[in-house]
Amino acid sequence: MSALSELYEEIALCHQCELAKYRTRVVPGEGAENAEVMFIGEAPGWHEDQQGRPFVGPAGLYLDQLLTSISLKREQVYIANVIKCRPLANRDPLPTEISNCRKWLERQIELIHPKMIVTLGRYSMAMFFPGKSISKIHGTAQKRDNVIYYAMYHPAAALHQQSLRQVIEADMIKIPSLLAEAKNIPEAKAQPQQLTMFEV
Repeated sequence: MSALSELYEEIALCHQCELAKYRTRVVPGEGAENAEVMFIGEAPGWHEDQQGRPFVGPAGLYLDQLLTSISLKREQVYIANVIKCRPLANRDPLPTEISNCRKWLERQIELIHPKMIVTLGRYSMAMFFPGKSISKIHGTAQKRDNVIYYAMYHPAAALHQQSLRQVIEADMIKIPSLLAEAKNIPEAKAQPQQLTMFEV
């Protein structure tokens, strides 16, 4: 059994917060264990909770189209969420839920060791770009410890706000060239974790 499969089994046993009581299935993540690009969303929705897989609802179908636009398939990348269980009624994840789940995400990043982490939405962004606003930093990349961090709007945002569709598609198109030019992206100065992490 791979280290990632073992991690999935551990995540499935997690009962650190209330969400575990209400989940149908835990949604650890999926994709290539040696993926160069890792996409991190916010939290599972209804479809994900039913299937135990990330991004399988309408936003997931759109993410698949976005991947196709840069000649990638879902199996070639790795897709996870900040939290692994669906919040009731698809509400926003709470800070305690995010911190409870953080260790799982950190272990996934460690095992996959991606060259690039793409944050999808503001909760995922807040973990890697503390104190920043998504409207200001989407489509921009930072390199820390040889990993490129790249902020994007969540694909679901385009489903609710048609005007964001072009923005998201334009941001997605930049990914291959950022990967190709990784060595030219300057290393960012280490940022202290700020207390404003969950502000928008």
